[in-house]
Amino acid sequence: MAEEHAYKSLTELRKDLDAKKISSVELAEYFLARIKKSDLNAFITVCEEEALAQAKIADNYIASPGENPFLCGIPYAAKDLFCAAGTRTTAASKILDNYVAPYDSTVIGKLKDQKAVLLGKTNLDQFAHGSSGETSAYGATKNPWDKTRMPGGSSSGSAAAVAAGLAPWATATETGGSIRVPASFCGISGWKPTYGRVSRYGVIAMGSSLDSIGAVAYSVEDLAHIAELTSGRDEKDSTTGRDEVPGYAKNLSADIKGMTIGIPKEYFVDGMEAGVRQRVMDAIKELEKLGAKVKEVHLPNTKYGSLVYAIVCPSEVSSNLARYDGIRYGHVTKQAGNLLEVYEKSRAEGFGDEAKRRVLTGTYVLSAGYYDAYYKKAQKVRRLIVNEFADTFKNVDVLACPVAPSVAQKLGRAADDPLFGYITDQLNIPGSLAGLPALSVPCGFARPRDGETPSMDGLPVGLQIIGPQWGEQEIFNVGYAYQQATDWHKKHPGSD
Repeated sequence: MAEEHAYKSLTELRKDLDAKKISSVELAEYFLARIKKSDLNAFITVCEEEALAQAKIADNYIASPGENPFLCGIPYAAKDLFCAAGTRTTAASKILDNYVAPYDSTVIGKLKDQKAVLLGKTNLDQFAHGSSGETSAYGATKNPWDKTRMPGGSSSGSAAAVAAGLAPWATATETGGSIRVPASFCGISGWKPTYGRVSRYGVIAMGSSLDSIGAVAYSVEDLAHIAELTSGRDEKDSTTGRDEVPGYAKNLSADIKGMTIGIPKEYFVDGMEAGVRQRVMDAIKELEKLGAKVKEVHLPNTKYGSLVYAIVCPSEVSSNLARYDGIRYGHVTKQAGNLLEVYEKSRAEGFGDEAKRRVLTGTYVLSAGYYDAYYKKAQKVRRLIVNEFADTFKNVDVLACPVAPSVAQKLGRAADDPLFGYITDQLNIPGSLAGLPALSVPCGFARPRDGETPSMDGLPVGLQIIGPQWGEQEIFNVGYAYQQATDWHKKHPGSD
């Protein structure tokens, strides 16, 4: 089995499988072998037996007459928030250490219908609470470009696995940067959909008004295919949109002449690493060369995004984590003398420090006497952010800006600063609060501020492309045009 299977696009893998150049079983065995050799800690659970069984089913389907589903026989990894029937699902928390999901999430169900092959469940910040990948109860994931550095979070394992060639693509989730930041830090492409574009059913919740279900892959073209196949109305999730899903991949166009791209001044924040700023500005100049019009725009309410998120998100976390009580499922303490102690000790033993911090913050904010002063006021400011974006998109088609103010930082950095995530995600949070679709696409490499020399000549930098609500096609087209003109998305750890 040749090495080149590791960084092939989904379209290339589809052609190889259809032409019988490789079987799905051989492809699954190939990636499972790479996972076994990896020391990145990208996976919590590897589904070897199940993957090979699913691959055999896919091979039988491919051998039968008729057209094959696009993802039929192609392996993938799933962030360990996605319930898959009969498979361990932990949310990277000890409170769910032995939980085996009895049902499929809607997304996993759709992928099963496609005859896609699940390789395993990827590591993440516990309950998706974090931006570095270090709050996992199963240890931190390492960045494949430099194993002393973080891959970004919370979709740390998904991004690291794809960047290292352990899986062709992976499911991911985002509440305030958890797809875009890991994609940027790991040098791959990431898609955060419009809120409600993809069903949240069966995905362990963090913040119910913020959670978006997306993916990471090598290219925007791959992401457009995935978006087509995972999006759509779901009666099990009342927040999903009712409009028919466009043919994103079929309608990809590299012609962006005449499009207007807004450059938000407020997203080039003080303290941003010079290399990051330069790579993003180079990418914007490339978009200009491709015929797009570029104009500066102002989003002054950006500065309130992290503050609003710091109130709204923990409030919803507090509510969503209330279900883990040691009674219905999950970890149950062995030290309880009465019912109250079952609740208290099960949660104390099962939750990590970050989960406890968010539960305490959220419960306080929602308590009598503080709800109006904090939560209600934060939601009013959130509405101002939503309106500001809506007004801006009357004059521009998309926005282009950095994903994060820095490249990947050293492992351990987040533990020293409780505000690390809010700082790292500050350029993603406003769009998440507004429910906007966005991409992170690789746009070059930059040396970290500390001057240490990582692998290759610097660490990956991501260009962020933000669209209006339901504007997936616009961001896909801009990202696709950029990747047709550049080859940053074809770079991977160990490549020249």
